[in-house]
Amino acid sequence: MKKNQTTALSPKNKYSLNKNKRRSANRSAIKSKRPAIPYLGWMLVFTIVPLIMVLFYAFTDDTGAFTLANFANVADYSHIFLYSLYVALISTLICLILAYPLSFAISRASERKQSIIVMFLMVPMWMNFLLRIYAWVLILQSNGPLDTLLQMAGIHISLIGNTGAIVVGMVYEFLPFMILPIHAVMAKLDDSLIEAARDLGCNSFHVFRKVIFPLSIPGIISGVTMVFVPTASTFLVAQYLGGDQLMIGDVIERVFQFNHNTGSAIAVVLMVVILGFLVLMNRFGDKEAVGR
Repeated sequence: MKKNQTTALSPKNKYSLNKNKRRSANRSAIKSKRPAIPYLGWMLVFTIVPLIMVLFYAFTDDTGAFTLANFANVADYSHIFLYSLYVALISTLICLILAYPLSFAISRASERKQSIIVMFLMVPMWMNFLLRIYAWVLILQSNGPLDTLLQMAGIHISLIGNTGAIVVGMVYEFLPFMILPIHAVMAKLDDSLIEAARDLGCNSFHVFRKVIFPLSIPGIISGVTMVFVPTASTFLVAQYLGGDQLMIGDVIERVFQFNHNTGSAIAVVLMVVILGFLVLMNRFGDKEAVGR
């Protein structure tokens, strides 16, 4: 009986039936967890297991016995924690100030030009992180090209071995991570909203304040998160550009060489601080979403 009913279907109904079957098959394939197994294995080996090892070392001593003494040693590096957060905040703020207008300008260009500009922004990231830092060492070092130009102009200042050099390196390294999410949001802005605001009598400032900026907040939150987290925890930048100035990532690397337990405790505290920042940013993003 079912066979006769299927045979009696019109070509249009047969097409709809086949289409629904394909959709069901696609949903089943999406719900299947088998394709995720390699990624879960990768995360288990290279993320979960190292994290468990760090937590184990943080709460144990050299004999493997439970202790909280490692966290007492973290207090000795509190000033470096504060300095790292200060550098991260300054670097993130500068990245935001530079990235926001640039992202808006890119989003107003044609799609072809946007693709070209984004490609040029990504090109430096194809090089090794350390090589890019070495390039800034050569630029900022004493008697380097920039120092020579300033001396010719009668300006004698130290360009390397200070907080300013660290911030310059951070901004250079992580500026694309601020530009890309903001640009991704701004490129999707509906031009009709801007035109409607202008038709209602808004000038350029009010169009930006009431239309463009509120709609770009998700991109700002993503960009701030993507810049602040790595700048607060990165290392090598301060070692090469900051002279005696070290950040908490450099301290963790050095402490780990002779004391895994204290180094792990510092890393755990840093993870907690970063996790708190992520929770704060997520809550702020949720409030903005509710407000809209």
